[in-house]
Amino acid sequence: MAGLHGSSSSRPLISTSSSHPHQQRFTSRLLFLLTLLPLTLAAFAFVLQWRGGGVGVGDGFLIADPVARWSHYHHHLPGMDIDSSLLPATTTVRSSSSSSTSSGGCADILGRSNSLSFSYFKDWKFDYGADLKPKICITASTSAGLEQTIPWIFYHKVIGVSNFFLFVEGKAASPAVSKVFESIPGVKVIYRTRELEEQQAKSRIWNETWLSSFFYKPCNYELFVKQSLNMEMAIVMARDAGMDWIIHLDTDELIHPAGAREYSLRQLLSDVPSNVDMESCIERDDIKEPFSEVSMFKKNYDHLPKDVYFGNYREAARNNPNYFLTYGNGKAAARVQDHLRPNGAHRWHNYMKNPIEIKMDDAAVLHYTYTKFSDLTSRRDRCGCKPTKEDVRRCFMLEFDRAAFIIASTATEDEMLNWYREHVVWADKTLKKKLMMKGILTRIYAPMIINQGLRESGIYASVIASANTMLSKDKILSSVESRNNTRESKSVNSSRKIGGFGQSQATARRVLEFIDDANYTLAIPPESPPGPDDLNIDT
Repeated sequence: MAGLHGSSSSRPLISTSSSHPHQQRFTSRLLFLLTLLPLTLAAFAFVLQWRGGGVGVGDGFLIADPVARWSHYHHHLPGMDIDSSLLPATTTVRSSSSSSTSSGGCADILGRSNSLSFSYFKDWKFDYGADLKPKICITASTSAGLEQTIPWIFYHKVIGVSNFFLFVEGKAASPAVSKVFESIPGVKVIYRTRELEEQQAKSRIWNETWLSSFFYKPCNYELFVKQSLNMEMAIVMARDAGMDWIIHLDTDELIHPAGAREYSLRQLLSDVPSNVDMESCIERDDIKEPFSEVSMFKKNYDHLPKDVYFGNYREAARNNPNYFLTYGNGKAAARVQDHLRPNGAHRWHNYMKNPIEIKMDDAAVLHYTYTKFSDLTSRRDRCGCKPTKEDVRRCFMLEFDRAAFIIASTATEDEMLNWYREHVVWADKTLKKKLMMKGILTRIYAPMIINQGLRESGIYASVIASANTMLSKDKILSSVESRNNTRESKSVNSSRKIGGFGQSQATARRVLEFIDDANYTLAIPPESPPGPDDLNIDT
């Protein structure tokens, strides 16, 4: 047994010894290939990166990927110059020259830039299906051009808005602009024609007294009435389109759906509406595109502890009439339901019940007010009031608007710029640092990043280019003809003189004053946040 055991055990030893060189060569080659493959791929990627800044597929040739060109030293999102003193000592910030911020690729707002891009936006049609729930629409009355309204529309499409009811006039109603709006899925354009004005002259809210204190007054009062009448029509359109929620916004306002599980207005409104706002705080006087360049905002009174708000009120107001430059009572979203009506441009009401209003802790409306120096003169040019303290009270509801109108009407260009820098531009880094630490000022980058990604993907440029092919020639011609007819027949329907009825309408209103409308809540105008005189805190 011992011999057998010894003989049999010697054979494997001889066999193993003879096969070892073969296995060793195979293992060495395998290790060599496994080592060479990643090194080759790394070298190939380095060559591509060095030659073109990335690789993508496009019509059979290599194209540059803008994401790969991103550099913390040379390119950054405009407005993202951060004062390192505002951050903890352990945080490292790479700073760049202010000139890169001012250029920022924003000169061609609807074109491309060298900023960060989001490739998943490319070829996205933004045409939502019927399964989108809840279905949200926005109504707006605007005279703004493409450079402001196109980014506004697509930002809200990204966060979940499916339909837009745009009541247009002025520049927004011109063929070159309106045809682009009409080509965007989910956008309905309503022109301010004589027929529309005659229809609104017969509307329910025009013949009720809760809005009557704003009738027959110019400028902001007239706009306020137009917005309310347009909102009334938009409710009907929203119901016919199967909408669940309706929101009234201006085209210088963006919804910030913070507090939801995702950056989504649909997610937010699955629970409750939002009606608190923040006001933008610009840091330069050369802003070209606010949605891409402004990141600092001042929190609303409802987002701050009372002691913080009132304790820092005067510093936050910066010698302006109020804490906010303009209104502070926000905008609201409303469920589309029977008997819904506007309650002015900022709220909604119901004829049959008192609505329940809930304020969100985090969500807000971001108001980009007076973000461009040209806003001073553009607001002035839209109003024919005299630049006197007495007359501006007749035209504007808020103190800052009155002061801005007087300056824009009486000062030289240099004087206007100095006034703008003193009252609007936040250049004092020490003050910004203090109010940031107090929580009064905050940075919000999401709208800026979304807008930059949309622009870099080419959506803004492509929607304008495709509008010419999507609209039929007959539709454009009929639209132009309709507007020409409107210009020829002078429009007389406004908040001062509606539908040519004049005296008869006034008589009808006097008759309506005898109707019992005690249950009608009066229209809520734009209001400033509370001031020091409103302080009511137990000391």
